[in-house]
Amino acid sequence: MVAMANASPRITAAQAARFDAMMLRLEHRFFAGTRNWICGRASGDVLEIAVGTGLNLPHYPDAVRLTGVDLNPELLEFARRRASMIGREIELFEADAMALPFPDESFDSVVCTFALCEVPDDAFAIGEALRVLRPGGSLLLADHVVATNLLVRAGQRVLESVTIRVSGEHFTRRPSVHLDAQGAKVVAGDRLTYGAVERVHARKLI
Repeated sequence: MVAMANASPRITAAQAARFDAMMLRLEHRFFAGTRNWICGRASGDVLEIAVGTGLNLPHYPDAVRLTGVDLNPELLEFARRRASMIGREIELFEADAMALPFPDESFDSVVCTFALCEVPDDAFAIGEALRVLRPGGSLLLADHVVATNLLVRAGQRVLESVTIRVSGEHFTRRPSVHLDAQGAKVVAGDRLTYGAVERVHARKLI
């Protein structure tokens, strides 16, 4: 979960490795296959918001043309190294999810995984993502969201009482609720782990 709201402190190689290991453990236990589910649906010119260390990069189809943004330049450097190691071409830019530096209708697909939880205004960020998406293009989202299970939801509220103050991370949001009002239609999606993880494939209406 890569914060896009405020500049992050310098990230060391060891910290990045620990972050990746933690994310992969969580993925295996709670949302296995999600990176393939999301990235495999991307096509054409693809923007990944909050690219982080580049964990999604191996999961994209070979034919896509990738651009990635993150607010943290240190994380962008790790993503650049990962792309080089796996032979993946990608343009990387330092940018905020709520102020994307691209013209309207620049991309065929926009991807954001496990990052909207830390954006100050997730509805605004979705609006930005849709702004740079071409009509008919795919918006592909995965994040932890407010659970459907009441006990899990109660735990999320307790956790959130700390994490919002400390890191700006929300656990009781559900970004997909903003899609209809912003001119996008969900064409596929599901929820995992007591409803606490959601995967969404939406299309920008023409």
